[in-house]
Amino acid sequence: MKITVVGGGPGGLYFALLTKKARPDWTVEVYEQNRNDDTFGFGVVFSDDTLDEFLSHDPETYDKIRDHFAYWDDIAIHFKGEEIRCSGNGFCGTSRFALLRILQERCRELGVNMVFCERIDPADLQSRFADSDIIVASDGINSAIRDHFSESFKPSVTIKSNRFCWMGSTRQMDEFNYFFRKTEHGIICAHTYQYQTDRSTWVFEMDEACWQGHGFEEFDEEGSKEKLETIFQEELNGHGLLLNRSNWRKFPRIFCENWSHENIVILGDAKASAHFSIGSGTKLAMECGIALSQAVLKHGEQSVSAAFKAYDDARRTPCQIIQHNADVSLGWFEHMGRSWDMDPMQFSMVVMCRAKSITYDNLILRDPDYVENVDTAWYEQYYRESGVDVRDSRPTPMFTPFRLREMEVPNRVVMSPMAQYSADQDGNLTDWHFTHYTSHALGGMGMIFTEMTCPSPDARITLGCPGMWTDVQEGQWKRIVDFIHANSDARVCMQLGHSGRKGSTQLGWEKMDFPIETADDNWPLISASPIPYFDDVSQVPQELDKAGMDRVLEDFVQAAQRAARAGFDMLELHCAHGYLLASFLSPLTNRRSDGYGGSIENRLKYPLEVFAAMRAVWPEDRPMSVRVSATDWKEGGLDEKDLFAIAEAFREAGCDLIDVSAGQTVPDQEPVYGRMFQVQFSEAIRNVPRIATMAVGNITDAAQVNTILHTRRADLVALGRPHMWDPYFTRRAAAHYGARVGHWPPQYLSGRDQAYRELAKARDATIELQRKARPNQHQKAMQQAAE
Repeated sequence: MKITVVGGGPGGLYFALLTKKARPDWTVEVYEQNRNDDTFGFGVVFSDDTLDEFLSHDPETYDKIRDHFAYWDDIAIHFKGEEIRCSGNGFCGTSRFALLRILQERCRELGVNMVFCERIDPADLQSRFADSDIIVASDGINSAIRDHFSESFKPSVTIKSNRFCWMGSTRQMDEFNYFFRKTEHGIICAHTYQYQTDRSTWVFEMDEACWQGHGFEEFDEEGSKEKLETIFQEELNGHGLLLNRSNWRKFPRIFCENWSHENIVILGDAKASAHFSIGSGTKLAMECGIALSQAVLKHGEQSVSAAFKAYDDARRTPCQIIQHNADVSLGWFEHMGRSWDMDPMQFSMVVMCRAKSITYDNLILRDPDYVENVDTAWYEQYYRESGVDVRDSRPTPMFTPFRLREMEVPNRVVMSPMAQYSADQDGNLTDWHFTHYTSHALGGMGMIFTEMTCPSPDARITLGCPGMWTDVQEGQWKRIVDFIHANSDARVCMQLGHSGRKGSTQLGWEKMDFPIETADDNWPLISASPIPYFDDVSQVPQELDKAGMDRVLEDFVQAAQRAARAGFDMLELHCAHGYLLASFLSPLTNRRSDGYGGSIENRLKYPLEVFAAMRAVWPEDRPMSVRVSATDWKEGGLDEKDLFAIAEAFREAGCDLIDVSAGQTVPDQEPVYGRMFQVQFSEAIRNVPRIATMAVGNITDAAQVNTILHTRRADLVALGRPHMWDPYFTRRAAAHYGARVGHWPPQYLSGRDQAYRELAKARDATIELQRKARPNQHQKAMQQAAE
């Protein structure tokens, strides 16, 4: 085979040498438009795990670059005059020039043909390399090949808001440093690390307002350098900054829908970019180079398309995970001012956990002393704010009480509203509901939410949805609440909602959101505007008029009164997921021309009227919450400005907590999934309008719960699916951390001590195994080489 690589960056070179090493009989060539000794930027960063990859795939390359690594274990966060260190991180930096030189040398050793100073015109690509079986487009973040074949690769390019530039310095450092400095125009962060004996990388980042305020757009590289040397004079310790194409830019977030076109395959930053704040750009390129090489070696001679498919199958999900983590990290740096009021320890925890890939338990494994200090600071602040003293018992944040009005939740774990679709056709509860809710209440969570319960028959989503419009239903719910209160310390919240245009549909395990197949069972629908959920499939809802609004409002009021009599501790109004009240809030579903449409203030009017009427009949000492969709995951939908307006308006109306969900407004939404994927919206509300929030969305373990609470992303954390398969999630977590808190039914006390004993032993054993398995041979190898 003949393979041509266009672009001589780390990803393309690594692919070339691995492929040539495995198949010396193949022709592998690399074309690079720059000189062989050109490099732009300063250092690159690798984790221990990435070094393991290099060692396993080509020990010779690993041996060559090992001597050029500057290894560090600590991350130091400099904030408000304090330095907070977290060790056990296992990273190294190396010069980009040294890395390229070593990869080039290795390519020469193996017989890869390299051509420099030659730019390839994408229009001539296939004709010029007509005899190449495979052409690898590895021409960087500004890929001309990707742009030329954009109809095939289908790239999405989003230019992010922050300004940044890369510089170097002769200042040496033994750790990765984040220097945060507040200036008269805003906050600047310097991401800094050593990459060779007398050189360190300095990446300066700030928002647009700060950049404009300092007048950086008026400066050339030298002028920016001088200004930054003045601002970071203390951090530079008498050293200056170095330039190398150190231009100000904005980060382009790139991802290609397709990774191949005919015999062309895309690699590295050309395919997907990862923000520098998680140090994964070069890692991503080289690991994709490994996967592409393996796919080509296995399938290339038989089928190039099969090789490309294998490459895509192997790397698409890992790339998306890395890019998602990078996006979340990038998003935090775009809004780092929202955390500026924190004390230094909490701020450091936010920095360490900003990308969500590092959690509370990860940090315990890396540096238990750091976590102990962070916990101590959290308990002190919690004591100052709440008066509750857990400074000696130290139960972790998830096992601390939380108060809303006169209701105290014993811990921060909540069972999410989870539709059961098990009511009878008149909306009455069944034995399933009693068993479901009461058995879960014995699992130790602080609060249980009911599934969305409907204030009238036509408010139901399906015929299996429960109601709260009759005395019978009120009595059924009261029986459940009374049992929970008698046998646990869990609080119970009723969630009330109206389905709107998403009503009269099949059960959740049937064809969700589609009309009931038996026409006689369907009922008329209402919404903010006459827009069906599925075009040409769903029923067209009637636009709700004032008389209809008054009727629905009264339905909610009577349901709220019934919930109070049934003994519920809290009441939530469902204004999310495209249901009736959400259809007023979103511009995608509200096309009204009256006083209830148009601006966000107008779109808020009816949901606020319903909430205010419910609040008026709900006991003053009991809290109320509102569930909102923070985004519609669709262009033209709700934005952050709308979200803040919604949260602030409900707060003014007497709302105590915002339950922050997302999406489900329109069927063609484009959500970005991942671990804790909706927590960012809760964090925004918690830190800007400063309202108590509950976070939801793919939160799966106790470490994530503690991370969310520690970093002020929410006050309560709701889990759905984990509670479906493990009602005792909270009790297991308490035993795991050794937090002896919460009520246990006397019938179960004999099992409590065993749980704490066995799970504590299991936790210690797991931590010991994880510590032994950590990749740390690289630091040792470098020390041995130095000796």
